[in-house]
Parts: sequence; C-alpha cells; structure tokens
Amino acid sequence: MELKANLLDEGGVLRALTRISHEIIEHNKGVDDVVLMGIKSRGIPLAENIRDVIFKATDIKLPVGKLDISLYRDDLSAKSEDPIVKSRSVDIDVTNKKVVLVDDVLFTGRTVRAAIEAILKRGRAASIQLAVLIDRGHRELPIRPDYVGKNVPTSKNEVVSVNIPPFDDHIGVDIYEL
Repeated sequence: MELKANLLDEGGVLRALTRISHEIIEHNKGVDDVVLMGIKSRGIPLAENIRDVIFKATDIKLPVGKLDISLYRDDLSAKSEDPIVKSRSVDIDVTNKKVVLVDDVLFTGRTVRAAIEAILKRGRAASIQLAVLIDRGHRELPIRPDYVGKNVPTSKNEVVSVNIPPFDDHIGVDIYEL
C-alpha cells in the first residue's frame, strides 16, 4: 500500500471527537440514560475519548461497553460476507438506554448492522445512534451515522487507516492506495 494523504492529524482527530461529544449532549438533551458502545478495536478508545470529553462538559461519566465483532472487509479475505459477533461485554444493561455505537470508519455498513443485532439481543434500547470518526461512503445497507467526524469520499481501492493508542504510536487518519 502507498500512502496517499494524511486526512487528520492528532489535533484534527481530537477536534472531531470533541465536536461529536458535544453533538451527543445536544441531540440527547443531556446524557441521562446514554451509554457508549465501542466497536472493537479502534471504536473502543474512540468511545473512551468521547466519554472523557462528555465528562469534562457535564461532570457525568458515561459507561463504555465493548462489542467484539469480526469484520468483513473488502480488502481482506473472509469466510463470510456478514460480520459475526464473537463476544460482547455484559456489564452494561441497554434496556431503555440511548445507546451510541462508536466506530472508527463507516464503509459498507455491515459491521454496524451486526453491532445493532448484538445490542438488540441484550435488551430493548430506547434508541441506537451511530458515531463514526470517518464516513467513507460505499454503503451496501441503508445505514447512516448520526455523528460524523469527517466525510471522506473514497474509491474502493483506497484504505482509510485510523491510528490511535493503544493500537498505534500516534493519533491520526491516513488514506492509502492499494
């Protein structure tokens, strides 16, 4: 793969997450009954960052759940076209909660569909919202994010890479040509 461009540096990522955090507060008229669910892997530290920004703004520390989903990606070989939920944390009750799913990149929508199914199996949420750092288009399902850090039109032969600790040594978003 060849680096095509740096889409967001650390400051850009942190500004996007701060904006998303404040939009969550505004859209939900506060954060009563809001829970964050990070989609593994990079959705989890993004959800934790959003939780921290919301805490600074409201003095309320939201719970962060973790969804472990095996991704079907067009750039990797896979046994199935549908994502499979391997495991999920059971420490958060979603019944009557406003669940905000957090993921790094929204592409085909199949991962989000699997995450929604996992949440619905846990209980009846009051609502399920979607926050993504990058929306790159190419949806295969009728899924649309409620909160977007940056819309990035891409071709299918490009890969969007979100870098965030603890998985990476820096924060940023890059786009690569296959």
